[in-house]
Amino acid sequence: MSKIVVVDDVYSELLLIDGILKSANHTVVSYMNAEKLEDKLAIEKPDLIILDVIMPGRNGFQVCRDLKSDDRFKNIPVVLCTSKGQERDKVWGQRQGANAHVTKPFKPEELLAAVKTALG
Repeated sequence: MSKIVVVDDVYSELLLIDGILKSANHTVVSYMNAEKLEDKLAIEKPDLIILDVIMPGRNGFQVCRDLKSDDRFKNIPVVLCTSKGQERDKVWGQRQGANAHVTKPFKPEELLAAVKTALG
């Protein structure tokens, strides 16, 4: 199906998301932080990026904004997958360029629906 890059600083969350996406026949590449993410994305060429928001260093909002302002990545859909689920967080994520928002904890079908929507 699609190649998806997942960035989350919590290993158990990476494993959970990885398993859900692979069960839907996606190829998954995972990273524990956003350090040098643009260099990694240039190599991986994903169809979609899933970002946690609360991470050390650049948070998911910052990463999303950076990606959407970079011509190499601006057309890659971004799904924010985070515990920050208030309406203002969702609106802020959209303003940063996110295509979808999934609030932790989530059901597998919620994540897959957001992925499907973001991929069009």
